Amino acid sequence: MGRLTTHVLDTAKGQPGQGITIEVFRLSNGTREHLGSAVTNSDGRCDAPILEDDRLTTGEYELVFHAGDYLRTQGIEALEPRFLDVIPLRFGVADASQHYHVPLLLSPYGYSTYRGS
Repeated sequence: MGRLTTHVLDTAKGQPGQGITIEVFRLSNGTREHLGSAVTNSDGRCDAPILEDDRLTTGEYELVFHAGDYLRTQGIEALEPRFLDVIPLRFGVADASQHYHVPLLLSPYGYSTYRGS
């Protein structure tokens, strides 16, 4: 059975990104269906897969990381509006039986992602 997981690493501080709200959407024919949300724990991970089993199907998805709220709590001075606030990551699931791990590496002025394991 397939599943979708994520984690957030604050690369500026070298620590997990705790307390970040993440929303997940399925994209299809120009529509965006909200499937749920989660908040990262003290390890920067969600307590359970964001999607799993028959909720993860072949298609396009979007994870939305509410990073600006997290960055504000870290005492990092920045002009408002912040350079990074809400970060959408769009990706495709070609084989819904696999594990898709889509992490976010975050700093106040940049981010990256990859397909992890």
